[in-house]
Amino acid sequence: MDQLHLQYELTTSERLDKYLADNTPITRSGCARLIENGHITVNGVTVTKPSAKLHAGYDITVTIPEPEHLNLTPENIPLDIRYEDEHLLVINKPAGLVVHPAAGNWSGTLVNGLLYYLHNDISPIGGVLRPGIVHRLDKDTSGLMIVAKSEAAHLRLVEMFSNKEIERHYLALVHGKPQDSGTISGNIGRDPRDRKKMAIVEAPLGKHAITHYTTLERFLIDQHPATYIRCQLDTGRTHQIRVHLRSIHAPLIADELYGYGTEKRWVTLRRQALHSATVRFHHPIHGEWLECHEPLPEDMEKQLNWLRQASPFGR
Repeated sequence: MDQLHLQYELTTSERLDKYLADNTPITRSGCARLIENGHITVNGVTVTKPSAKLHAGYDITVTIPEPEHLNLTPENIPLDIRYEDEHLLVINKPAGLVVHPAAGNWSGTLVNGLLYYLHNDISPIGGVLRPGIVHRLDKDTSGLMIVAKSEAAHLRLVEMFSNKEIERHYLALVHGKPQDSGTISGNIGRDPRDRKKMAIVEAPLGKHAITHYTTLERFLIDQHPATYIRCQLDTGRTHQIRVHLRSIHAPLIADELYGYGTEKRWVTLRRQALHSATVRFHHPIHGEWLECHEPLPEDMEKQLNWLRQASPFGR
């Protein structure tokens, strides 16, 4: 059995199951089962209560049991692979592709395609519905994703994401006129007024999140400002970039969930203008430096070129 080692560094106490769910690819219910079944130790002592409180300096060891059978159907879904070895893949995910099965999407997902491509030989640590998945992109976000093939790589990648050892850059088109550069911070949790959305909420309800952004180009269309920006994540929360940009009055162009509702007539995109363009990291097993770049897909490139041509500030 493999093990994952974590150290609790926050000064405030937190439930064990919540902390593990926030810092591993395992769901909170899955973490609770691991705790109840005696697979978690805190400072060397087995803990069986999911509600157990953590304090600064506590060492947590997660023992990964033998995997459950993957009861999913492999499907021949084309994968755009940018890097591959025996331990991991870097995939260029197209907009519109769901990452893993869930209610309403039990087939046609990236995971179904991975199972077919890898002949079911993929790290099971993420659970029966998320094998190999160490981070996610929203359905309508395009770009680079890292997928673990081996268990050793999966465990190390989880640690690397938690320790901010993996650099991720996103390209985005937004409404409004954000500053030349900035950092957005704010705990992200479920929106209390709309359960389909995430929102910036008061601690301890949300998860700590930080997004850095830099302005690349500015546009003005019919007195309406728009901006091309690059974002860098310190954390990877659900809908993080979308929520953070909305909070500074610069929502993504064509974002149906967090946008302005009625799009301007010049918007040609049919999904939010967000693309995972760069991942940089040391290989989780042998330490080689890996760097992958993915240019804007055709739909975002088309929208960007239109803005450049139509705006007096475009190049």
